[in-house]
Amino acid sequence: MTAGVPILPQAQLGALSEAYRGAVARRRLRFAIATAVFLIVLVVAAVGAEVNLRTLFTYFGNFVSYFDRILKLDSGARVWTDFGEWFWGWHKWLRMLGETILASYVGTLIGAVWAFVLNFFAAENTSPVQWLRFIVRRLLEFARTVPSIVFALIFVIAFGLGPMAGVLAIAIHSTGALGKQFSEVVENADMKPVEGVQSTGASWISCMRFAVLPQVIAGYASYALLRFEINVREASVMGFVGAGGIGQELVVAIRKFYYSDVSAILVMIVVTVFCIDISTGWLRARLFGKEARA
Repeated sequence: MTAGVPILPQAQLGALSEAYRGAVARRRLRFAIATAVFLIVLVVAAVGAEVNLRTLFTYFGNFVSYFDRILKLDSGARVWTDFGEWFWGWHKWLRMLGETILASYVGTLIGAVWAFVLNFFAAENTSPVQWLRFIVRRLLEFARTVPSIVFALIFVIAFGLGPMAGVLAIAIHSTGALGKQFSEVVENADMKPVEGVQSTGASWISCMRFAVLPQVIAGYASYALLRFEINVREASVMGFVGAGGIGQELVVAIRKFYYSDVSAILVMIVVTVFCIDISTGWLRARLFGKEARA
């Protein structure tokens, strides 16, 4: 049995074709207007930010030449021709790099603990009262809005030079960032288990412990690991304001024009961040895999 394909009358087919062409034309017009608005905003933003392409291309050679200098030893040879001379201070640099990693770890751990405590009060579906949720959210916003390097500078003035300032700065900024992320994870949790636990007369803490936490614990761990990776990079920069770690040695090399030292320290930082990125990525994948299997 063959099925016939219905053919519309010419008048109706013409009306449909005209409506289709009109819809396509309107869509193209909206796209053209959106593109024009985007380009206008881009130009205005570039002018406001003083982005000058002529300046960029005029001085681009200085950027290239600097990288050429940091890849040369004092003798004029390339750095990879003599690794012993290039990484002459690796003992000291490794110790300072370890200081950076430890400061990041401690700061991330403190921030994760405080974020864990506060996020239930910041989440819309678990906060016991509205005014408390408002206050906690504003505190978390303040903690993550102020750059961590600004906190580090304040703590250096208060407590002196050293990694303690970096630890405190990382802890405060991590509290704000992780608190926001943790609360979003909680807001996406299924509330039916909470209703079931509440029906037994359990307290608010018991509801969080037995109904919400099992759903979100893997997300917490994933975000905390990601934050640790970010904090290692930030801790490397905090040394610029005297917060200890490898950044302090890097800024000294930059100011004294020890070009090969700059490249050697940068290589150590990049390799360390690569290793941490790969390790934390593997751990996050394992955590989400376990959650999926459960």
